[in-house]
Amino acid sequence: MRVLVTGGAGFIGSHYVRQALTGAYPTLAEAEIVVLDALTYAGCEANLAPVMESPRLRFVEGDIRDAPLLADLMRGVGLVVHFAAESHVDRSILGSSEFVLTNVLGTQTLLQAALDAGVERFVQVSTDEVYGSIDEGSWSEEHVLEPNSPYAASKASADLIARAYHRTHGLGVCITRCSNNYGPYQFPEKVIPLFVTNLLDGEQVPLYGDGLNVRDWLHVDDHCGGIQLVADGGRPGEIYNIGGGTELTNQELTQRLLDAVGVGWDRVRPVQDRKGHDRRYSVDIAKIRTELGYRPAVAFDAGLADTVRWYADNRQWWEPLKRRVGLAGGAS
Repeated sequence: MRVLVTGGAGFIGSHYVRQALTGAYPTLAEAEIVVLDALTYAGCEANLAPVMESPRLRFVEGDIRDAPLLADLMRGVGLVVHFAAESHVDRSILGSSEFVLTNVLGTQTLLQAALDAGVERFVQVSTDEVYGSIDEGSWSEEHVLEPNSPYAASKASADLIARAYHRTHGLGVCITRCSNNYGPYQFPEKVIPLFVTNLLDGEQVPLYGDGLNVRDWLHVDDHCGGIQLVADGGRPGEIYNIGGGTELTNQELTQRLLDAVGVGWDRVRPVQDRKGHDRRYSVDIAKIRTELGYRPAVAFDAGLADTVRWYADNRQWWEPLKRRVGLAGGAS
């Protein structure tokens, strides 16, 4: 079997690839993994260093909008797992054109290439942000899409195109929507790695608004495991929420990070709230739990401690990235 993983040098995609090549997913034990990644600012070949010498890995630098390249790479592919995306909300607020081009046009180009090549399974990896904001309760997969940021709108658009390729053409598409991920190798513009690395460097961390925005936290290992469950047994045309089950305000998350590094609230710098900042996210995971047996296995406290320790031990990975994009002391 051959699997095409787009965005496989990014945070979540590289974790999926490392797991696939080290025996975590039995159905992929003999699979050839083809990684396609444009190596934009957030993609890094170093994320694949632990498995780069695997004879089952083929790495290709390229763009998901490159139709001739996709036609070549799709030969013999039975499964596409589509991680590639522009994903940082703040960047989408400053300029959304690249988000539309990559997340919408890129996804459509990839879907068409998969259809033309006769690919059987296609997993569109999406986000709970497409649902908007919810004051109480949790979103089911049938909830209306109400994205509030250009990033979320671009992902919602990609989801609808993916669904249309199933409904119109019969392409075996499943869509996953995850809550906030954390773990090793996450690019240090996201809140947990930004805060941890700033604190390790003796700097302050920027906390948006009143700090009471609520997010559900999902370890990247649980997320990727859920994606594989969907790839193996998800019903074509269906959507599956993947959550971690730990809801925290940003204040609560910040306190845990301060405690982990052993510093106090004097290291927190309040900043003006983000435009259109969603107040709360919460996904209902009953469907993937009931149909596919999904259970988040990484307890948040243990996962966060491991993550903080990983960043403390891997300065050689994140320091060059922060310097390259001028993130030292920046906002999340």
